[in-house]
Amino acid sequence: MNSTAFNAYKTRYRAAIRHVLADSEKGRLDEAGFPAYSSPNLLINWLFWQRLRIAMNHIERSAPYENILDFGCGSGVMLPFLAEQSKHVTAFDVDLHPLEKVKQHIPLAANVQTLDANQTPISKLPQKSFDLINALDVLEHVQDLPQTLSELMNLLKPNGQLLVSGPTENFLYQIGRKIAGPEYSGAYHERGIDEIKRELHRIARVEHIATLYQPVPLFEVFSAR
Repeated sequence: MNSTAFNAYKTRYRAAIRHVLADSEKGRLDEAGFPAYSSPNLLINWLFWQRLRIAMNHIERSAPYENILDFGCGSGVMLPFLAEQSKHVTAFDVDLHPLEKVKQHIPLAANVQTLDANQTPISKLPQKSFDLINALDVLEHVQDLPQTLSELMNLLKPNGQLLVSGPTENFLYQIGRKIAGPEYSGAYHERGIDEIKRELHRIARVEHIATLYQPVPLFEVFSAR
């Protein structure tokens, strides 16, 4: 995605998120990343959107796809893009409320299906059916990481890939959270990206994509096959 298209995408989604936040209970949408994606703080806003741009650029290299799973879709911030890259997209989350709110401003494309993880667990999804599983900033939240990763890898077609991003949760990252404000507390995080990567190394081939940014690494993006 070129700079013009990405900036237009970002502007549209930021506007929708700000509309939703204005009409929502304070703190209700923090876990879905609403404060970060709409933050007036230029550094925070740039950092969070830059992760998405890196992921988008990586996804585009292997497009088009037949079937994509957006695992932990949150606000649905990636869904308009994913819908353009694949014949079918499944938006999957334990809390679809954020997505339902954003849909009032940015309707889902016709090729996007939503699934409530409380009603349809990962184990019920068809195995070896997805070309790509998008798991951005979500695996730090899950309770049973080994089981979740095993189930996700079983959903991939041969040569399919799991795309992952997440926070380092290092000392400098924690300081940044405190400076940014209470909505960035991360109290709902179970782990940092290093633990996720170590666990994936046991069952898959992991490919580093990007670190944001040296010498102060705050986020990592990588894939697993």
